[in-house]
Amino acid sequence: MINGFLTKRISFFIVLLFIITNSILIYFDFYYLLALPLLVLLGYLYIYHLDIVFLIIVFCTPLSFNFENLAIGGIGFYFPTEPMLLVFSFIFIFKSILNTNPENKINYFKNPILFIVLIQIIWIFFSSITSEFPSVSFKFLLSRSWFIVPLLFYGIGYFKKDKTSTYYFFSSFLASMLIVTFYTLTNHMLNGFSEESGHWVMWPFFKDHTSYGAILALSIPINFWLIYNSKNQFIKNLFVLSLIIFFIGLYFSYTRAAWLSILIALIIYFLFYFKIKFKWLVGLVIIPLIFIFFNLTEISYLVQKNDAEHTTENFSERIESMSNISSDASNLERLNRWNSAVKLFLKRPFWGWGPGTYSFVYAPFQSSKDLTIISTNFGDGGNAHSEYLGPLAEQGLIGFIINLFLISFLFIYTGLFYIRSENLYYKNLTLVIILSLTTYFSHGLLNNYLDTDKAAVPIWGLVSIFITISFFLEGNNNEQRKKFK
Repeated sequence: MINGFLTKRISFFIVLLFIITNSILIYFDFYYLLALPLLVLLGYLYIYHLDIVFLIIVFCTPLSFNFENLAIGGIGFYFPTEPMLLVFSFIFIFKSILNTNPENKINYFKNPILFIVLIQIIWIFFSSITSEFPSVSFKFLLSRSWFIVPLLFYGIGYFKKDKTSTYYFFSSFLASMLIVTFYTLTNHMLNGFSEESGHWVMWPFFKDHTSYGAILALSIPINFWLIYNSKNQFIKNLFVLSLIIFFIGLYFSYTRAAWLSILIALIIYFLFYFKIKFKWLVGLVIIPLIFIFFNLTEISYLVQKNDAEHTTENFSERIESMSNISSDASNLERLNRWNSAVKLFLKRPFWGWGPGTYSFVYAPFQSSKDLTIISTNFGDGGNAHSEYLGPLAEQGLIGFIINLFLISFLFIYTGLFYIRSENLYYKNLTLVIILSLTTYFSHGLLNNYLDTDKAAVPIWGLVSIFITISFFLEGNNNEQRKKFK
């Protein structure tokens, strides 16, 4: 009783001391001490409730903003997600080392996806040593690691608890994405939904409309899954409303690649739904390719003649402008970046120029005939605009092959798993993972965002969910499998 009384007195004294100290500091325009209670709470959660911190990070991802003005060596960071992910990684690794209970150990690298990811990380490390700018490349490696460790390695342990873990993960991400979309649409409405304002109304949460559109497209299949799996009617109605808002946001994002990625995902859905056989699928691909080959001259003429601009607000004209490589500045600039990426590769085909260095080295490799009104002589316009050509230029041929193999294996593995699985819950969840990954990696032909938290958190989270369900369906751990039935 005496100890309890003393504890209350000490707690009261500490709180009173904090209030007095903070009041004095505020009087002198020093406000940073206000964050102390939040830091104490976060510290407690990091030590005792990593699962809650994990969901907080997921929720904060769409709401994070880039501290480019605090960048060191040309690379900024996303606040608060990346600092939180860095601390999360260290604590998770430390706890894993201290964990001596063999029942809680997970043999991660029995899974082929995780094994390929490890090979990719090793290659990024070696290509960072030979990088044109090693400091930039090692920061890229560190950034990739603090996405992979929490989302993949911790994620497997988190998602294997029960079905609700996946539901909470998806709900946390979509809830904040809904806030960002509503904020963006409100800003857009105040500016008359003009195409020009559509490039910046999502700031500071997204740098431009293309990344915003890509994550909206990725969110839509997940939203459908949440509607289907929500038991509470009120919650289900909220997700129906969020789906409508996401589609409106996608339309007014003026992101042609995002629209196309949704169409590709829809085609993939019907291929699985109608159980199209592989030989028919090959025919569907080969026949158009043969047609294009024998009519290449006519198609090339029509494409070059196409002068539809992406700046129009008309939906059909914006779709038509996707094939305009004669005057559309956005399309021409992509060709400029891609040509530069290929030239960079040819100059250093084995090691590449170093992970994360494209934007620092591509300027001299631009041809005068490729330059557009939005090109810069200093080469400070951004990355390679491709999730495939970027690694080719930065990590060489081996890095490109590893990246391509990882993406291909993801789709092959998930597709075969969907076909073979007899569990309806697993089948539907796997299909959603396939569709969401399809929207991103088809969009990745034209843009690349996997080095940002906006894309890395949901993408690696989806991969982690699939690894977890495939492990427990195909594995022999009956106790854990019961939690998923």
